[in-house]
Amino acid sequence: MPRIARVSDIKSNLLRPATTSHFEVEIPIIGPMGHWRGVGKQDKINLMCSDASLPGSNLATFDINNDRTGVTEKHVHRRIFDDRIDLSFYVDAGLYQPIKFFEEWMAYITNGRFTQNTRQQRAASENDLMNPSYDYRLRYPDDYMAGQGLRVTKFEKDHLNPLTYEFVRSFPLAISSMPVSYDGSSLLKCTVSMSYIRYVVKNLYVQNAYPPSNPFQQSQFNLGGFLGNIGGGLVDNLVDRATGSDLLGDIAGGIANQAIRDAL
Repeated sequence: MPRIARVSDIKSNLLRPATTSHFEVEIPIIGPMGHWRGVGKQDKINLMCSDASLPGSNLATFDINNDRTGVTEKHVHRRIFDDRIDLSFYVDAGLYQPIKFFEEWMAYITNGRFTQNTRQQRAASENDLMNPSYDYRLRYPDDYMAGQGLRVTKFEKDHLNPLTYEFVRSFPLAISSMPVSYDGSSLLKCTVSMSYIRYVVKNLYVQNAYPPSNPFQQSQFNLGGFLGNIGGGLVDNLVDRATGSDLLGDIAGGIANQAIRDAL
């Protein structure tokens, strides 16, 4: 028989939808790039990550069809992980830290010497790269791969039950091109594809029970969404008119929407 669901059961499950805006990304630092560690460098790059994705995987199977029953059965022989994760970063004016960090990592992989300490050594390396007959030898994978440390953590604003994906043997696979134009001014973003061999989900079996919802929580949830949409729309329109930039209006409206929701 179908299970009888009470209204309270439905509310308790629908009152806590997960949102896409609460996440954190941690970028690893390999040994030769240790000068990027610390506040203002590694922490700043982590905070600049604006878009990420929770990775996926699938099971590879083969067919078993010789059981004389006319049924084809699938058996699993391996788990296949996605081959990359795409991360997008806002680029800070003047320093361009996300671009410099990943360009330096990729230059190190191809045996570039951008990690040298002195300006003269870096200039010599750049002059070598400009030579038409320049050649290079790639470094050993253990030297440029981060065994661990690349993490994407999904959480909610109460920070209960965080879900952390940690990636094994990661390194930058590609830096996407970044268009610039005189036609309009928008925020510059750097998108990087990180390769890895597998991921591990932390806190997979840890579950903290949420307190049961009540009618007041339901009303606060509905009110927050209603007021957030109205306030965000007003801010969006005002910024659009003041700056003439639809992108800035969208960003300001989104920030106002989330601020109103968090305040309630």
